[in-house]
Amino acid sequence: MKSLADEWKHIVESKWIILIFAAPLIAAVFFGLMFSQNQLSETPVMVVDEDHSSYSRQLIDKINASQYMKVTNVFANRLSPDTMLANEKAVAVIFLPDGLQEHKDKGLPSSIGVWMDNTMPSSLSGIRPAIQEIITTENMTLAVSHLTQAGMDIESAKNLVSPLSQAQRILYNPSSSYVGTMVIGFVNIIILMLTTGAAGAIAPRLRQEGTLLSAESSHFQLWIRVLPYVILSTCSSLLSYGMLKQVGHMRFEAAPHIFIVPLLLYGLALCLLAMLLGYSVQNVSKVGARMSFILYPSFLVTGIQLTPLTFPTFFQVTAWALPMNWLNRMIRGMAFRHGELTFYSVELGACILIIGLASLGIGLFLRRESQAQTLKLEG
Repeated sequence: MKSLADEWKHIVESKWIILIFAAPLIAAVFFGLMFSQNQLSETPVMVVDEDHSSYSRQLIDKINASQYMKVTNVFANRLSPDTMLANEKAVAVIFLPDGLQEHKDKGLPSSIGVWMDNTMPSSLSGIRPAIQEIITTENMTLAVSHLTQAGMDIESAKNLVSPLSQAQRILYNPSSSYVGTMVIGFVNIIILMLTTGAAGAIAPRLRQEGTLLSAESSHFQLWIRVLPYVILSTCSSLLSYGMLKQVGHMRFEAAPHIFIVPLLLYGLALCLLAMLLGYSVQNVSKVGARMSFILYPSFLVTGIQLTPLTFPTFFQVTAWALPMNWLNRMIRGMAFRHGELTFYSVELGACILIIGLASLGIGLFLRRESQAQTLKLEG
């Protein structure tokens, strides 16, 4: 256990123990507050009203009444969209054509134009369904009105115009909060970056100190040195998730004493994989470059920014070798969907498999280096 005590001493004497708690917590507070109101409301739009009728003014009032849109300007004549959408004073222009009320009264079709600035697609997320809802409601109202004027009772008219209705429930993240997706992903990446950098430097550091192949060294003595990093990164993760729950109102339904199991397995898999990748590095200062083989793929293909379902099969399979892929799946399953630990035997088993393979690789590397040193001394 001397190696474990030495590693704890190294951590306590360094700044890493401060960073592993401070950096994720700062990120959780900053991004949690930044994205706590992630839903766009009252997005600025402009209206071109060429009809100048009471009906067009009613439509403008309905557009402005939507929680997703705010009419900032109404123009009497059509202008170039390049002019109207310049300076980002609005993200969309709604065009109400001449003759709109006349066509309505005669039962003739009209086309309402919508120009949308798609340079930032996320700004249009609420506008599209809001405009469609207004148009659908108007169409139904006008159709029912014409049918009732023709002598049909209002209930029959409604059933004829809209025979089907939709009932839907958005589960687990009904407000489409970024805190439970992108923000928690950023926090996990920060913890991953700090943890892999420290765990990956263990073997190179011991080699520089001349103690990697000392008389009392063994595979277990090297393996056990990752435990402090596993424990501290797990504690940091739980604290950060708690901060996101308080500051960013992130959904987290799993009991902490249960969720600590996947976190510990993830941390152990991550640290041993980092130790395996960093084992052959000769200079501690170059460990960070080697850890990019874990960092960048973890950020790109494990479901932080986009669902892995959007990637080709090759990239989905590649992500299986990354511990964060399985952590993200357990976060979405246990924390967001309130799933039982027993539901995720595949994810837990994948972490255990990574632990076993990484441990085997480290043992082979250590044995080969030890044999090479023995041959060198004998020669």
